Amino acid sequence: MTEDRLRQDLRALGIEAQSLRPLEGGDLSAVVLFETSDAPPCVAKSGPHAGTEARMLRALAAAGAPVPRVRAISETLFVMDYLPKAPSSDTGWRDLGHALRRLHALPATNNGWPEDYAFGTVWLSNAPAPDWPGFWAERRLLPFAPEFPDLADRLEALAQRLPELLPKAATGLLHGDLWTGNVHFSTGGAYFIDPACYRGHGEVDLAMLHLFGTPPAAFWDGYGEPAPEWRARLPLYQLFPALVHLRLFGEGYRGLVERCLDACA
Repeated sequence: MTEDRLRQDLRALGIEAQSLRPLEGGDLSAVVLFETSDAPPCVAKSGPHAGTEARMLRALAAAGAPVPRVRAISETLFVMDYLPKAPSSDTGWRDLGHALRRLHALPATNNGWPEDYAFGTVWLSNAPAPDWPGFWAERRLLPFAPEFPDLADRLEALAQRLPELLPKAATGLLHGDLWTGNVHFSTGGAYFIDPACYRGHGEVDLAMLHLFGTPPAAFWDGYGEPAPEWRARLPLYQLFPALVHLRLFGEGYRGLVERCLDACA
């Protein structure tokens, strides 16, 4: 998005921006820091699914999770508070673990989410399924079978086994893309950013936290003990983001996908 277009879209939200400056973290969307004459610095994030992401942030906030405050929304742009970066801390990780456990314990009547979403060109259907294994199979794994015909047989065989491997019902509130880069530390503590929310099994978030790094012990102090079998289910849940990365970023992630599949065999 050009600077002129961004200013125009902000004006449509009643905001006259000054001093626009791109921020890091815009692989799949544009993120810009700006100031106004009468308010603290804010961040504008734009993209085709920005409105959906903003509503997810508000849903997390309503559930008591630490997230940046969303100040204005359109379907392709939203504005949120700017939270300057600060070093990570055990206190922040502990508080974040506690908040995540609360999200995972929230009751719901079904899996899925009211809106679909996307990671770049990877479309995510969030339509509810009759049970959790069906959701994970039909909404998260099997859509990649046509994309990667050489993996289709393995994905389909795994999907058939999911009722034996996953809980039948799972409806906690998930961040949905909780790798360590989506944990943001600021002077006010630790925050969740860049959500891809839906209702499902909380171990999805735990698996993502262990895909490209690991949280410190303080996180577990806040989260508490996971189910004894959670590590056995890690590759089942890490397979989905591995497939997303293979689709978006290429063959460098094929080894990760195959390791997940091998671990699920």
